[in-house]
Amino acid sequence: MKLSVSVTNYSWPEPIHERLASLASRLDGTAVDTVWVADHLVQADPASSTDEPMLEAYTALGYLAATTSRIRLGTMVTAATIRAPALLIKGVTTLDVLSNGRAWLGLGAGYNAAEATAMGLFLPGTAERFERMTELLQLAHHMWRGDESAFLGQHLTAQQPICSPRPVTMPHPPVLIGGTGERRTLRLVAQYGDACNLFDIPDGGRALRRQLEVLDRHCAEVGRPAEAVHRTVTTALEPGESVAQLVQRCRALAELGLQHVVLITRGRPWAGADLDVAAGAADQLRERAHTPG
Repeated sequence: MKLSVSVTNYSWPEPIHERLASLASRLDGTAVDTVWVADHLVQADPASSTDEPMLEAYTALGYLAATTSRIRLGTMVTAATIRAPALLIKGVTTLDVLSNGRAWLGLGAGYNAAEATAMGLFLPGTAERFERMTELLQLAHHMWRGDESAFLGQHLTAQQPICSPRPVTMPHPPVLIGGTGERRTLRLVAQYGDACNLFDIPDGGRALRRQLEVLDRHCAEVGRPAEAVHRTVTTALEPGESVAQLVQRCRALAELGLQHVVLITRGRPWAGADLDVAAGAADQLRERAHTPG
């Protein structure tokens, strides 16, 4: 099983750039797979106030690319409507080129009406959000395969969608789609995604089992092997949780069919002790995966 760290809270007591660089440098030398950042303009952590510090996601990822050499980088996740689609695809491609093949495209339909209203972001109704997300995914594959012919969608038109330079990652940066909607979101995962992201809720694994079963059915319906989709789950690191306790939780999630745990902190930014637990658990999970038998 893989383990990643997601940064959702930037309320550090010292210069943010130093703490962010320190976090990334600390994790770059461990088995932690990816540093994710939230793509919001205000803090989305329910335990934080909206006037607390929040960094723009792709500027932060570019900074992280320059301060690391191994760890992968992505948003968890970008709302499909808040950026022009070609600009988002170009941004992810640029991140992939400058990080030498370490970028993800993390995408979701979007949900935060309060943030959209406060900041003037485009957030249409649910049906249109999913239509636009579908076209964005289609355009990404169109551009990444080097097709410069016109893309003509219901909401999106690009007469000559050029992607130069091409991504370092071939055939393209992996696409992670976040969300648990069984009818639309998981269908888009089966059609266009390389990974899904689900949520760990305290129900004994019932929701996760059902969602993974639904994803398997969607994959079968579109003629895609279920194992082609990497299954990730977001869970919170509990205050005071030990490496052993986290490893045990990760192994329980693996038994449900998850392959990759994304750790967040609630109500606090990442600190040294939390990072030590995440790194220690990632190292133990990697060692177990490489143990024969």
